[in-house]
Amino acid sequence: MILVILVIILTLLGLPIFAGLLAAAMLGLHSTGVDFSAIAIEIFRLANAPILLAIPLFTFAGYLLSEGGTSQRLVRFSQSFFGWVPGGLGMVALVCSAFFTAITGATGVTIIALGGLLLPALLSQNYGEKFSLGLITTSGSLGLTFAPSLPIILYGFVSGVSIEKLFMAGILPGILTVGALALFSLAIGRKLKLERPAFSFTEFLKALKSAAWEAPIPMFILVGIYSGFCTATEAAALTVVYVLMVKTLVFHEIHLTRDLPRIMKESMKMVGGIMIILGAALGFTNYLVDAFVPMKILSTFEVMIQSKIGFLLVLNLFLLVVGCLMDIFSATLVVVPLIMPLAEKFQVDPVHLGIIFLVNLGIGYNTPPVGLNLFIASTRFDRPIIVLYKATLPFLLILLLTLVLITYWPPLSLFLPSLLSR
Repeated sequence: MILVILVIILTLLGLPIFAGLLAAAMLGLHSTGVDFSAIAIEIFRLANAPILLAIPLFTFAGYLLSEGGTSQRLVRFSQSFFGWVPGGLGMVALVCSAFFTAITGATGVTIIALGGLLLPALLSQNYGEKFSLGLITTSGSLGLTFAPSLPIILYGFVSGVSIEKLFMAGILPGILTVGALALFSLAIGRKLKLERPAFSFTEFLKALKSAAWEAPIPMFILVGIYSGFCTATEAAALTVVYVLMVKTLVFHEIHLTRDLPRIMKESMKMVGGIMIILGAALGFTNYLVDAFVPMKILSTFEVMIQSKIGFLLVLNLFLLVVGCLMDIFSATLVVVPLIMPLAEKFQVDPVHLGIIFLVNLGIGYNTPPVGLNLFIASTRFDRPIIVLYKATLPFLLILLLTLVLITYWPPLSLFLPSLLSR
């Protein structure tokens, strides 16, 4: 018991999450008499899962896209399309951030890569610092439900749910969250009476031409998967080849001998960190299963909660806390096996559950006091964390409203996947 308390205290004081999970797994396995080799077996099983090959490949593609002028081209194209609308630049920030998060699967990369470009642009057009900081911080986690989101792939691996169906299920909820914040940006633009350029068809065509190679990438991935041309893993490999060709042969922004080794090293450092977390989390999950923790939780909930609505409400609150405290990769491996039996008990569709899970954790990244996006933005923009709390509050309230709609209206998530089974 003393060792458990020590691990909890060290984790709260800054012990890396993978070390805390690994320590908890070892303590749990020791208490139940299970050999520590169970952890190594789980890590080996993880390394041999074919679908997880998509994670390093999509991560590498995201890092390739973050090099050079991709972000500038996407912002220019979005600005030419939305710039004439009140609050148009805010919409640009939302769309571009969702794109980058979907490709990289990491909200921090989006805030760091696009923040330096978008924050000065928003401030120069008199959006105000509070609105600008809140918009960029919260938009960093908007793309988690769009293909080829790495968290969707991982959820499919852990839950056994079709990744193709999850990709389809995330489209409408993702559009809802981006659209709700876009309407808020429009309202702010009207309130502040911001100057906006007139729509220029010539500029739109020029911007479209410059972004034509990169903007359609998510659509290419979806078409490739749902047409049966390739699997998710093969789509990841094709995406890497395509992006590399565009960056080297079309835009000449990446040099094969000078830049490529550095980019590979940086992307694999991130993948290595993810895999270490996943391995530790799998070890901890192994202990939870051996100790029948999911069944014990199910028995407790059967007594406490009698309705599906009550279960979903408790689930939302629980996942918001998890999103504050854990990264989405370790949370997926630890939490999903716990909530799957409960969801089955209350007849929650596993595809719908996946979208609820991802949207909740995305919002948790922005939830005070310890949401990860808040600290990343505080460091990136050199602002006190309290300023970020206040700046993100209105955006957080809007996202919570969309969460209610996504949670309690299953057809929003299940309509498009149902088309696949017809």
